[in-house]
Amino acid sequence: MAVQNPFFGRREPDALVPRSPSTAQQHHGNGAAQPTSAAAPAPLSSSVPKSSTEPAGSKLTVGPNIKLKGVEITDCDTLVVEGTVEATMDSRVIQIAEQGAFRGAAEIDIAEIRGEFSGTLTARHKLVIHGTGKVSGKVRYGKLVIEEGGQLSGEVEMGTGAALARARPEPASVLAA
Repeated sequence: MAVQNPFFGRREPDALVPRSPSTAQQHHGNGAAQPTSAAAPAPLSSSVPKSSTEPAGSKLTVGPNIKLKGVEITDCDTLVVEGTVEATMDSRVIQIAEQGAFRGAAEIDIAEIRGEFSGTLTARHKLVIHGTGKVSGKVRYGKLVIEEGGQLSGEVEMGTGAALARARPEPASVLAA
């Protein structure tokens, strides 16, 4: 009986070579073999067009019916939530789908909410709540867009970080000291 590698074991470097459309035609074309070049296949990023609105970089998608609980998410450019996430997050973008839910704390640049967010949310640049979105808890934002039907409740403050500190007057007890 052959010994197999564990499911989460190391992969061979050539195991994840993406196929370009020209490679697929060579193997699945009209049956005639076409010459292949000795050069390495083109990287996947050049053969797949990227959306102009979707930021490049690392992306984590929590699919429907998936529950991710008790984690800290960092260095993730875009988090897409289609299931349920209970976590703390410090990243660039969060997108919560209509059926998605995020509970916990998030410090991000841009939040796009179509589902539910509850907890502490700091959207440094922009918070967008779509018509199906519900945001509750302690919320800070740079800019705010709420579509008709979108809900926002809790402790809500405009401004984030240093801008929020400058806008807030010091209490009298601090000034007297």
